[in-house]
Amino acid sequence: MKYKLLSVAYFLSVVVFAQKPTSYSILSPDGVLTVQVDIANNISWSAKNKERILIEPSQVAMQLQQETLGDKPLVASSKTEKFNQDFAALHYIKSTVTNSYNQLTIQCKGGYGIQFRVYNDAVAYRFTTQKKDSLTILNETANFNFSNDDSAYIPIQWDYRDGRNFNSSFEALYHHIPLSQFPKDSLAILPLMVDMGHGKKAVVLEADLEDYPGMYLDLNATGKGLKGVYAPYPSKAYRTTLGYVVSDRKNYIAKTAGTRNFPWRVVTFSNHDKDLLTNDIVQKLASPSRIADVNWIKPGLVAWDWWNNWNISGVPFKAGINTETYKYYIDFAAANKVPYIVMDEGWSEPFDLLKVKTERVNLQEILAHAKSKNVGVILWATWHAVSLQMDTAFAHYARMGVKGFKIDFFDRDDQSVVASTYSIAQKAAKHKLMVDYHGIYKPTGLQRTYPNVMGFEGVKGLENYKWANEDQPLYTTTIPFIRMLAGPMDYTPGAMRNVTQADYFARNNDPMAKGTRCNQLAQFVVFFAPLQMMADNPTTYVKEQECTDFITKIPTTWDETIPLDGKVGEYLALARRKGNEWFVAAMTNWTPRNLTLDFSFLPAGKYELVLMKDGVNADRNPTDYKKEILQISSSDKTTIQLAAGGGWVARVKKISN
Repeated sequence: MKYKLLSVAYFLSVVVFAQKPTSYSILSPDGVLTVQVDIANNISWSAKNKERILIEPSQVAMQLQQETLGDKPLVASSKTEKFNQDFAALHYIKSTVTNSYNQLTIQCKGGYGIQFRVYNDAVAYRFTTQKKDSLTILNETANFNFSNDDSAYIPIQWDYRDGRNFNSSFEALYHHIPLSQFPKDSLAILPLMVDMGHGKKAVVLEADLEDYPGMYLDLNATGKGLKGVYAPYPSKAYRTTLGYVVSDRKNYIAKTAGTRNFPWRVVTFSNHDKDLLTNDIVQKLASPSRIADVNWIKPGLVAWDWWNNWNISGVPFKAGINTETYKYYIDFAAANKVPYIVMDEGWSEPFDLLKVKTERVNLQEILAHAKSKNVGVILWATWHAVSLQMDTAFAHYARMGVKGFKIDFFDRDDQSVVASTYSIAQKAAKHKLMVDYHGIYKPTGLQRTYPNVMGFEGVKGLENYKWANEDQPLYTTTIPFIRMLAGPMDYTPGAMRNVTQADYFARNNDPMAKGTRCNQLAQFVVFFAPLQMMADNPTTYVKEQECTDFITKIPTTWDETIPLDGKVGEYLALARRKGNEWFVAAMTNWTPRNLTLDFSFLPAGKYELVLMKDGVNADRNPTDYKKEILQISSSDKTTIQLAAGGGWVARVKKISN
């Protein structure tokens, strides 16, 4: 009997180790991009563009408690499929997305597989499992190996909450350095861009992140590549002033269902920087909408209170977090056709949403006034309070007429928090509430799956310039090419106190922004956010009514987007269409420059162009701007001048055929 068992064991070992290496090749729909998947003692993939290597062989695996997926894999089956599907996009930068790719599915013995999708401009892969029991995942191996020590735009995670690793607000400037100089003992947040030379860029992202921790990046053993890092599952946490900080973690990253699809690991490529301004890869890889009726979800501008510190003036009451001030914001919103206001931090106890600070705020009166003016009210809340009270709080405030919640201080992307973003969205949708996720990691497609998720922060937004003296024009000409690839970006533009670098200083009560007035106006077109905040205060906007009138005519979602020109960290120009109107915007860093805009994207006909441009003295006084009205046609080209930290923006409307 022992002899027979030994014979079987020996036979199996021969099968396992004698399997010949197998390679699979899959092309992009245009035949230019090739991905090769090699199956031997492990699984690795590589990519090339014609003969140019883009990604060197990069190993992938998933370490479970009892086994490692991808270790000595045995292929059970494989198939290649072609897909070419258009789908309607809701509350996005275009109304229709063309989803064309070729897919390789490899099924391995042992109840798991791996899928690769190859697009003309991207590669994505994910693990799948078909196991009966739940899984404990210790780690995941994801590598992105480059041929050279390329320079990269690395957003280093720097602001650990309470000094605790994996607790952060996901706000970071970009270190433009060679990959080999990736700071030690640091992690990068996604997306991350690699400059491969000769105009070629690669951006690493993830998509369809559900019930699983988000991916950070670190330098891997090659010195020229990146590897995935994941927050372990939390085991202990404590409250801070407004947040909830993890102090101890498990020895695994996730416990999850045995049969499921895991998140997509993505690299998207571009030959021209401007093409990144309209890249759809996260939208394409996200799960479709799980909300049947979406007609109640209404994007729009929002009059916001926190950045301007409730600092209104010329009123017969004490401004602040009180009923009178919010009625003033509502009146401003109604007069300017702004559909929403936000009541930010201070209206309730931070960890008890049902306890309104009634000595200052009469919420019933505010909501009644808002309803009479046809203005919606969005309430701020901490993630921890929402996670504990959403069943009761959502039902309660929906009955009162609240339109949504701005949820802040997530400050993590471990499995528990990622799972909560789905449950919050689902329960909010049940009560027809929109949600805006603040203090949180980048979007990964949830906004398509739950279209009531109207925005994500995950950006070093305008709020930082209440306390930080950093290069704002450099950052704002970088994030459209990198961070915005992931999805909506709640940067909160609209500052009316515009200054030069020399004149800037941080302050809370009357915060300012570096760069010109027209740079701020252009951000309303460039920065995509279905709930787009107007950061400055109503008193200031009334004093600057001409700019306010221009802002309030800019949509927050679009039917079409066309990139016109751009270079990461230097400048950009794009056009967006809503219905029959076009909006064109351009921005530059601190380098003044001339750009030639080609209007051939317009259908035939004559158009009226209402533009706001940097004034002749905007280099000294960045509030200086000029409004002009011109007539153009699709055959016209226009050269525009951008001041240092400047901008240009126009509304284009057809007037005749």
